[in-house]
Amino acid sequence: MDTQAIRFLLNGEPVEVTGLPTTTSLLSWLRTSQGLTGTKEGCAEGDCGACTVVVGELAEDGGLRLQSVNACIQFVPALDGKAVFTVEYLRRQMGGELHPVQQALVDCHGSQCGFCTPGFVMSLWELYNDCSASGDRPDDNRIRSALAGNLCRCTGYRPILEAGARMFDLPAVGLDGATLRAQLLALRRRDGLDYAHGGARFHAPRTLAELAALRSRHPEATVLAGCTDIGLWVNKQFRELDGLIYIGQVAELRQIDEADGMLSIGSGVSLSDAYAALCRHYPELAELWDRFASPPVRNAGTLGGNVANGSPIGDSMPVLIALGSRVVLHSARGRRTLSLEDFYLDYMKKDLAADEIVEAVEVPLRAPGLQVRTWKVSKRYDSDISAVCGAFALRIEDGRVREPRIAFGGMAATPRRAARTEAALDGRPWDEETLVHALLALELDYAPLTDMRASAGYRRRAAGGLLRRFFLETRPEVSLAAAQTRVFAAFDACTVTP
Repeated sequence: MDTQAIRFLLNGEPVEVTGLPTTTSLLSWLRTSQGLTGTKEGCAEGDCGACTVVVGELAEDGGLRLQSVNACIQFVPALDGKAVFTVEYLRRQMGGELHPVQQALVDCHGSQCGFCTPGFVMSLWELYNDCSASGDRPDDNRIRSALAGNLCRCTGYRPILEAGARMFDLPAVGLDGATLRAQLLALRRRDGLDYAHGGARFHAPRTLAELAALRSRHPEATVLAGCTDIGLWVNKQFRELDGLIYIGQVAELRQIDEADGMLSIGSGVSLSDAYAALCRHYPELAELWDRFASPPVRNAGTLGGNVANGSPIGDSMPVLIALGSRVVLHSARGRRTLSLEDFYLDYMKKDLAADEIVEAVEVPLRAPGLQVRTWKVSKRYDSDISAVCGAFALRIEDGRVREPRIAFGGMAATPRRAARTEAALDGRPWDEETLVHALLALELDYAPLTDMRASAGYRRRAAGGLLRRFFLETRPEVSLAAAQTRVFAAFDACTVTP
């Protein structure tokens, strides 16, 4: 079977790869084929961060971006045209000495068994390069957020966080961005990648028209975006995927635009970039952005992929539905648009034809006076799956509720609006009496299940608590600030002495 070689940079050196199954993970290839064993395998599902590497690519504006990703859930062919950096690169960058990131971890005693340490190093190296390029020095919250995808079971986080601040006190070490950009430009293909092995093919088209044509010819193929979910199909379910169509190189799908009162986010836009755009218009989504999985997952995964996946506990969908978002579907036959809430038909069943792909998600720009909130309830604050995710949007005019839209994830087979609750609110005074009626209606809107994440009773109580919290923050009289309703506010206000 004819095939092209996969071409990318590995620790600054160009490599060409053939003879690999199309679903070979970057982690497996690094360890078994390249002997780069600093990158560790822990969970093999993108949770623990032991396999964290940094991937560089050219941004849409021609600039260079470096982002941490989980090597365990990245297929090697998807790295074509990119740059991969592992922990071994830092030694080469320093001529055999320790990089400031590594030296800071030594100085602050930030490692014990050391298994997780290379992953921490690479997450901190991404932060180090990002801050060095911008001239910023990160505060404690930014350091914590950068490490939200890395788990340590023996050192404890205090010395690791201290190392995240200490690394900027050491002599600065820059990355040669100009050389890296030149190398990536030299790797850029004019046409898409067509890679094959053992009867399976990996297509990476570069235009939307080419993508639509491929999808029309291969409706049985799996459409791949960030691989943050499909990677688990291979690692955990041992599924064999004979055909993959990768959308990550399609320029039209990597665009964010504003027109006709809508924010359009292409299905190839990463979750990190998508939430950055959303938060410029809806800053209330900042906490959800920070708590959505982890930085390596957000850097690789896409908003379009999250929407197309259609998980009933996907964190993006409730707020997108509450905001009245639409999904744009594309095929060789043409384009169609439908409301996001109508896109989900049943559990993991969507109004998506076999030859269609999600082209974009369209979110209405903020209307005057719109009150918006969304909250996620999970067992762990960082990098965890929701038990319940609630989203609320409404206007208050003359003390009365107008056009309420409420949606929940984790409460039904699909992300779904709370129709009875909305009816109990619409046109009513936004007061305690109306809230009581709305809470009673909410009991009738959903019949949640009990599973390992939460019982049905807990989900009902949590959903009601979120509705009450929304009321407390938005009621016309004596409304409370977010800090007054946030369960972690008391902890944030405490100063813990080591």
